[in-house]
Amino acid sequence: MTVREIAEKLELSVLAGEDGLDREAEGCYIGDLLSWVMARAESGDVWLTVMGNVNAIAVASLTDAACIVLTESAALDEDARARADQQGIAVLTTELDSYGLACRIAELL
Repeated sequence: MTVREIAEKLELSVLAGEDGLDREAEGCYIGDLLSWVMARAESGDVWLTVMGNVNAIAVASLTDAACIVLTESAALDEDARARADQQGIAVLTTELDSYGLACRIAELL
């Protein structure tokens, strides 16, 4: 399933990186400690976090995450938005908490 399809089915809003919406999503990872995510997230994961800074974009790139979803309406800063657009990393947002969204993603995947 693509990031775009997940976004549509779960009513997620796209904040940046629209070029990345056609990436295939294969799993889901929840985490806010960037070094922990870098060591454990897998390629193709939908990464759920509240970290909306440029370092999160770097970690998504390093782990080859399918996208980032900022849960609980966490903010995306302007530097991160620009970097996500530049690198084609889709960043989405939702009001849901990470657990609730992960459960819904698991039903789709």
